[in-house]
Formats: sequence, structure tokens, C-alpha cells
Amino acid sequence: MLRVLLFFLLCMVAVVQVYAQDRSYGRSMVITDRGIVATSHYLASQAGAQVLANGGSAMDAAIAANAVLGVTEPMMNGMGGDLFLIYWDAKTGKLYGLNASGWAPQKLTPQYLAREGFKEMPHDGIHSVTVPGAVDGWSKAHQRFGKVPWKDLFTPAIYYAEHGYGVPEIIHDYWVEASEKLRKNEEARRVFLPGDKTPEVGDQFRNPDVARALRLVAQEGRDAFYKGEIAKAIVTTSSALGGTMSLADLADFSAEWVEPISTDYRGWTIYELPPNVQGMAALEMLNIMGTFSPDKDGPSSTTELHMRIEAMKLAYADLYRYNADPRFAKVPVKGLLSKEYASQRAAKIDPEHANCNPGPGTPETSDTTYLAVVDKEGNIASLIQSNYSAFGSGVVVKGMGFALQNRGALFTLDQNHPNVLAPRKRPFHTIIPGFMERGDVHIGFGIMGGANQPLAHAQFVSNFVDYGMNVQGALDAPRFTVTGNSLSCDIVIESRVKPDVLQALRAKGHNLIVRKEYTALMGRGQAVLHNTKTKMNFAGSDPRADGVAEPEPISVP
Repeated sequence: MLRVLLFFLLCMVAVVQVYAQDRSYGRSMVITDRGIVATSHYLASQAGAQVLANGGSAMDAAIAANAVLGVTEPMMNGMGGDLFLIYWDAKTGKLYGLNASGWAPQKLTPQYLAREGFKEMPHDGIHSVTVPGAVDGWSKAHQRFGKVPWKDLFTPAIYYAEHGYGVPEIIHDYWVEASEKLRKNEEARRVFLPGDKTPEVGDQFRNPDVARALRLVAQEGRDAFYKGEIAKAIVTTSSALGGTMSLADLADFSAEWVEPISTDYRGWTIYELPPNVQGMAALEMLNIMGTFSPDKDGPSSTTELHMRIEAMKLAYADLYRYNADPRFAKVPVKGLLSKEYASQRAAKIDPEHANCNPGPGTPETSDTTYLAVVDKEGNIASLIQSNYSAFGSGVVVKGMGFALQNRGALFTLDQNHPNVLAPRKRPFHTIIPGFMERGDVHIGFGIMGGANQPLAHAQFVSNFVDYGMNVQGALDAPRFTVTGNSLSCDIVIESRVKPDVLQALRAKGHNLIVRKEYTALMGRGQAVLHNTKTKMNFAGSDPRADGVAEPEPISVP
């Protein structure tokens, strides 16, 4: 009898061990009482972690990592792009927001483009270029939260630009897709198509021109970019292509500290940045989702996915109708984020049928890189930075080795729309950093990818809050996203969703485009978590990217 009992107990232990090892996500979280840097490229994560080990703050590490990403993911981000930041100060518990998005040149107007033969905003080329805000964003953030000398933050990026780095898999694929755009610009072709071809996976790619530009910024500060040698190179490049950028457009620009906006989602406070970014769409989507109970069959069930998709379309219809630069247009943020308005919008969701053309409501009025850093004091930097499209406008600054963004493409020429192009106006912006907290738990998170971002944020939050996933599991979970027209019934979805669920969604009217298990079309996310009670830090890094969550190393004598 005793042997039978022992055998039974051993079987139970074996079953428990099997279940403990059986999970729905791949990577484990990184857990430490020291800092962590999570980015989409391992060299950037490593560089940021080393800055933490050298006494840097979360902000120092974020800037150093971002500078490396500009070298190793040149199509995604760099000095020619814009930047947004949410920073949580652990000592005071205060949250800060920074909008470092650039404005349109003074002479770039709808009338000017009409004379040039444009009937809509160009998607690339010199007339899609707005003032890059990233470098001023770094500067203002460092002045407020930095601890180590400014010049030291760029040492890793300069090294990889001069020495070179091995081109990784996913970045190689983006490079190939953008090769025809690069061929349209002589300088872009010279810098980013060595030997007139795309670098292969594992090729050592060097960019001495961007090393020179980074060294100028390291030595002379942000003025090197907005008033000095780099500014002159930008204007010379623009003028040679018939562009309108002037030295005054650059010199007069300044990033802006802003107050994050928020909503309550089942007891958690979720924060985004206010317009001109699309963060309010993530919050509105969560508000609509909050009117329903989470489905008992999980986040990839038919009921849950249908509700999420329909909530997304309602939020995006409002986003595209109302979002603009609040200095030029009145954006009804308060009305859009009210719980009463969410209930009105949720009532339009038919549980059995997809709505392929939702219109905006009437509220009451009154290619990108994301990284997350937490330091050992618990400060969190949630930072996103982007060129918009791959290699932005396709225009590379002569002698400086970086592409200029094409954020101007997101303006409209419709004079009746709040996002119409105007001098010194900031365009509708897609990139959004996220933050959420409840009690002792504070999370910096973000998932890049153009129009994908608000819906990806909402899916991450729901995975974590509604279904008890950790930050790594919430990033790994199967996601859906939108095609070019986010208000249609065309939905891109990962093949890890069960076939019977896909069939049921199609029966409701969703036109599903099924991609592989982990497609970068879903965006590439990162997340860090700090527990103020236990003083422990946790992090996850999206398997849809080439990155890692890198813990702060110990100092070795």
C-alpha cells in the first residue's frame, strides 16, 4: 500500500512539473534588483545596460541605447527622426511627458505644394520632411534626468558606426524592402547600399558619416544639430532637392514638456501622451473594451478578438477625425475619453457582425523604434523614436549619414480638416510610448508600428490586466493588426490563433489576412516593470524583433 501511495505521489509531482514547464510564451522575463534595458537590438540593449553599470540613470541609458539604434536600425530611427518620452521618477512618483516632434518648415504650405503639382501630401521625398526633433528631445531629457556627462552617452554609437556591426535578420529584411527608395537619392544610395547592394545578414556595415555627426552632437550638444554644422548640411541637402527647410526652421524649434493623459482600466491607470500623437485612441479603445467582461475562453477566443477588433475600429474612426496639433486645432480629448462616450460607442458593436465602415462619433468638446529602461532606483524611461517609413523620406543628409524623416506625409491638404498642413505645425503622429500603474507596480511599455500602435497597446494592457499574463507573455501573445485602411474589415492576424477561431471570425464578416506565427507587422514591443515594494525589476522583449532585455551588469575590477 505504501509503495502504491509513493508511486501516486511521484506521478502527481511529475504532472505538476510538466504543467510548470508548459506555457504559451517563449522567452522568460529578465528579473533583477538592478537596472534593465529592453530594446529591439541586442547591441543597443547592451550599450544602455553598460551606461547603467557606470552610474547612469534610466534616461542616460535610454539615450545611449537610442543613439546605437540609430546606427544599427538606420531605417527605423536616428537623428533625422522624432521622439516621444514618458518618464516616471521613482523618488517623487511623478510622471513626465516629452513631445519632441518637429514642425513643418515655414515655407511648406498647401499653396506651395499645389504650385508644385501636388494634390495630396507626398509620402516621401524632400517635401515630406519636417524638422527632426529627436536630438533636442535627448537634450531636454538629459538636462532634467541625466546623471553622466552628455558626451559619454554617444561613445557606443560612435564605435559601432566606425567599427561596424553585423546586420541582423529582421533589419536585413527591412533594408531589402527599402532598397528601391534608397536608389532614388544619390547620397542614400552611397551610404546605405555599399557596392550598390543591400548588406546581407552578417555583413559588417559601417557608417563613418553618421559617426562624424554623432561626434559633433557629443562634443557641441544639441546646437550642433539645430544651429551648427549639421543644421547647415540639412539645409544644403534640402535646397539642392528644391526643399523649403531653412536654418530658422531648425534654430527656432524646441521640444515641449507635456502632461500625459490617462484612463482607468479595471483598476489600473493607463497613461499615453496627448495629441498630436495617437495615444488617445489606445485609451478610447480600452474604455470601449472596459464595457465588456473579458471572455472566459481567453484573449485569442472568437468573442474576445471580435470585440477588440470592433473597439479598435470605433476608436480609430474618432482618431482620424479629430487628432491634430493642439496648438492649431481644438482636439476633444476629454470628451473622447469619457466613460459615458465609451458606452455610446460600445453600443454600436454587433456581437455577430463586423462593421466595415464605422464613422466617427460626436464627443462633447471642452517603421519606428521603441525602448524601455528601468534603473536600480526604479526610474522608468518609456521612449519611442522614429523616421516614420523605412529610411523616412529617403533623403540622406549630405556627409552626415542619416536619413530625414517623412512625418510630413501624415498631414492632409484638406482645408477643413484639423490636421491640414500649416507652417510651424506638427503633423498627426503615430508613435506613442505607454505607461501603466496600480499600487506598487509600475510598467513602461510600447509596441511600435505606425497605425498598429494604439491597438497593440490595448491588446498588451488587456493581456496583462484581464488574463494575468506577465510582461513577456503579454508581448508574445498572438496579436491582430490593421492593413493600410484601419477602418475596413481587413485584419492581419497571426497563425497561432486557432483555425476554428479564424473560421468563426470570418463568418462574422472579418476579412482575415493570416501571417506567420511571429510577424513583425504586429510591431516590435518592449516592457519593463518595477515593484516599489520588493524593489525588483522585470522586463520582456518582443520575439518579433532582433532585441533583448539586458540586465545591468555588475562592475568587475
